[in-house]
Amino acid sequence: MSTSPSSTNRKPRRRQAKKDISSPAAKDSMPHLSNGRATSLESIEIQPRTPVTSRASRRGHVAWSPNEESHAEEVELSLLGERERREAASDLTLEEERAYLSQADGKRPFSTRDKHAIVLLIVLYLIQGFPLGLALGSIPFILREHLSYSEIAVFSLCGYPYSLKLLWSPIVDSVFFPSIGRRKSWIIPMQLVIGTIMLAMSYYSEELMSNPGKHLYTLSAAFFSLVFFSATQDIAVDGWALTLLSEENLAFASTCQTIGLNTGYLMSYTVFLALNSEDFAKRWGIPRLSLGTYLFFCAFMSFAVTVWLLFIKEDKESTSEDISIKAVYTTMWQICRLKHVQILLFVHLISKIGWQANDAVTQLKMVEKGLGREDLAMTVLIDFPFQIIGGWLAGKWSRGDKPLRPWIYAFWPRLGLTLLFTLMVYYFPKPPISTGFFVLLVTATIAQSFAGTIQFGGISAFHTRISDPVVGGTYMTLLNTFTNLGGTWPRYFVLKGVDFFSVATCHIKDADVALKAQECVSEHGKAACADLGGDCVTERDGYYIVSAICIIFGVLSVLFFLIPTARKLQAVPVGKWRIYS
Repeated sequence: MSTSPSSTNRKPRRRQAKKDISSPAAKDSMPHLSNGRATSLESIEIQPRTPVTSRASRRGHVAWSPNEESHAEEVELSLLGERERREAASDLTLEEERAYLSQADGKRPFSTRDKHAIVLLIVLYLIQGFPLGLALGSIPFILREHLSYSEIAVFSLCGYPYSLKLLWSPIVDSVFFPSIGRRKSWIIPMQLVIGTIMLAMSYYSEELMSNPGKHLYTLSAAFFSLVFFSATQDIAVDGWALTLLSEENLAFASTCQTIGLNTGYLMSYTVFLALNSEDFAKRWGIPRLSLGTYLFFCAFMSFAVTVWLLFIKEDKESTSEDISIKAVYTTMWQICRLKHVQILLFVHLISKIGWQANDAVTQLKMVEKGLGREDLAMTVLIDFPFQIIGGWLAGKWSRGDKPLRPWIYAFWPRLGLTLLFTLMVYYFPKPPISTGFFVLLVTATIAQSFAGTIQFGGISAFHTRISDPVVGGTYMTLLNTFTNLGGTWPRYFVLKGVDFFSVATCHIKDADVALKAQECVSEHGKAACADLGGDCVTERDGYYIVSAICIIFGVLSVLFFLIPTARKLQAVPVGKWRIYS
């Protein structure tokens, strides 16, 4: 495995592309510009011009179709013009640049290459969704039957690698086997490791889950590893997306991520929870799906996609202008020093606090109050098509003059729906649930996930627009890391806060004794109290206090900071976001 050499005299070489091309001699000696959207850390390639060069090799695409060489010369000439136009528009706002480029280039339909690239990206994101759905969704639900919210908070730490992948993303962007490809050098081994861990866990899952309190740290370490390797794969896939898709369809990279990740996540979350439920299996007369069997299925899928990738060629990219790992961390620091980037990162860190209690606890509370796993699965399965539609609409709406507009508009619906869900938990009816309440639950779930998908697509498209293509992967990973971290870091404190503010007592009838027991907040504690002949009585549920704190903070931050700041950031000229101008 080799690392990229340090880049020197980068700016003079970029300015060389602006030399006068009015004379034929100058045209013959003019170096051509490779893909205006470079992969993660390579700069725009400047190579001696060749009579015929495959478009795929210059843009870093997968070689889906080799029959495009006849148009190579025309593409080479158009690339220079495109870059010249982009440099001329570097001081325009996002809205002005979009209008300028649209007028110059016009609207282009999806090419066959783009369609194949979209399929590939969706499948790769799908594989990531399997371990994430287990670690962040279904496993906490199963653990809730045995552990308190504070113990679940410990397990929730396994999701942190996905929000801290920025720390090792430069290594993924710079170290690779040239014979295999910059991205496949990481994607293939990561999928093999993920599949191997899941395969090993499939043989011990029942033992671990039978007594999760005893094996809490073992479970946390295993899923921490799965999320870590999935995050590493995501770095490579994000960087590959910048060159797989054509310039005019880059906004659909977020759509691929939305569809792929959500599909894999839901399969490992609600679909698995339903099929794992004994009541669901008895109702439909099907075998119960065990955790071990599902882990074996996920391992098989990971291995199968890895084999498929072996037959997909990743075009070799020039490393002549790449920078070393040390230089990448320096570049990352330079990005963070940009004033507008610092403001955007802070926006990401606080933008999701308003609905954190809803995301982390609401569904757990509903299951605790009698919502069956199969009812929860049915709710999310009904919602799934709307998430796909939302992902597509987010990509479409974000292609306009204001890519942050969908992200801004979705704030108030998400906060309003968070309040609605809190009230639904408070007034949750005793089982069986009425049809009217179930319809309200489904409708609110659809609206909430649709608003979340719209926000995700909008902010992802904005990241794609402002990222410096010279350091595309590092720039995108930096922004996406803080986006994920904004939804991860409050979760631990929210779960801890629910137990902290809760007051529960174990009333032992025969002894006429009431014992304040923190364990009464867990199903395991309630069972222990019942063994003593008592009943757990919750005098104060900390969920409502934590939810109220989050909602109040969300309203104030959105009203006085987030929306006004987002509109200002959207109006900043694109050139102000670049470190190599």
